[in-house]
Amino acid sequence: MFEGRAAVVRGKAQPLVIEDVRYEAPRHDEVLVRIVGTGVCHTDMVVRDQGYAVPLPLVLGHEGAGIVERIGADVTTLAVGDHVVLTYGHCGQCHNCKSGRPGYCVEFYDRNFKGARMDGSQGICDRHGHALGSAFFAQSSFGTFALATERNAVKIRTDVPLELMGPLGCGVQTGAGAVLNALKPHAGSSIAIFGAGSVGLSAAMAAAAVGCTTIIMVDLHDDRLRLAMELGATHIVNGGKEDAVARIQELSATGGVDFSLECTGNAKVLAQAVDALRIPGTCGLIGAADMGVCASLDMNTLLFGRTVRGIIEGDSVPQVFIPQLIELWRAGRFPFDRLVKFYDLADINQAIEDSESGRVLKPIVRPSTGESA
Repeated sequence: MFEGRAAVVRGKAQPLVIEDVRYEAPRHDEVLVRIVGTGVCHTDMVVRDQGYAVPLPLVLGHEGAGIVERIGADVTTLAVGDHVVLTYGHCGQCHNCKSGRPGYCVEFYDRNFKGARMDGSQGICDRHGHALGSAFFAQSSFGTFALATERNAVKIRTDVPLELMGPLGCGVQTGAGAVLNALKPHAGSSIAIFGAGSVGLSAAMAAAAVGCTTIIMVDLHDDRLRLAMELGATHIVNGGKEDAVARIQELSATGGVDFSLECTGNAKVLAQAVDALRIPGTCGLIGAADMGVCASLDMNTLLFGRTVRGIIEGDSVPQVFIPQLIELWRAGRFPFDRLVKFYDLADINQAIEDSESGRVLKPIVRPSTGESA
């Protein structure tokens, strides 16, 4: 067993509690990773509030980065000392995984939202020996360590700041991948992005990197919109002050944009993102709403050639895409570090509050050092 500390959510919409915990040794296909930084993502809050009914108590955290401490007997692609970014879980064996679409793994929900290993077991217990949910996104990385599988631990180069890299495993990869892997806009095309959080701003940076010449960012926060202009947006729209669809149509020579992205999880915003498209155009849905939320769309809006598609984890193959994002960052073309503010793990509830209020785009929590195996 490995001793450490972790942030535990024990009740719906309750603050996370820092507790002494114990981690199992990794199983045959697992790795134990000493965490150096974990991004705070909107999905952590959705689960805390039980928008997705993941069983509690649970250790959240799904944008971890750290150093491999131990490996299971059957692990062949990782070694002790490797630097890794932790990403989403997938089986690696279904048709979608083998076809290079692991984000659409047929077991995706269970492997990421079951709150346990696939056999129902847990790898973390509290100081009383009671099991804690330990496999959120196959990692539960708000703590000293994380138990991950070989498949969702992505080896990265060792000459980049590891504590910064965790958000590449989910939120940043989701926004950037939605553009680079899913929508694939051509140079000179136009895109409207609804929601200037870390996901939407990652999408804007990717759109600039790929050569979109009209990049319209829509949000309610003027400070986020100003940052969007610095990160690649060509136009900004405050949706609380003006009609976003009308303004986008006015800015677009073709009466609408070629592509749009809905990053908020708001059903009304999805309708706006579709209405802002030209004919034909494609809207990507990446915002996470609570289970059961329905959206209403005029059927004729789609009949005349528009497309709406969901995008999970940026359509990425993380083992390929995360290193590519790191290279874009090193080249100065993807400055996602401008979204980040660091917190100690002990201050995780403040990090979450700052994220929910919009004061901080991408908090990263860092465990204190000194815990022992």
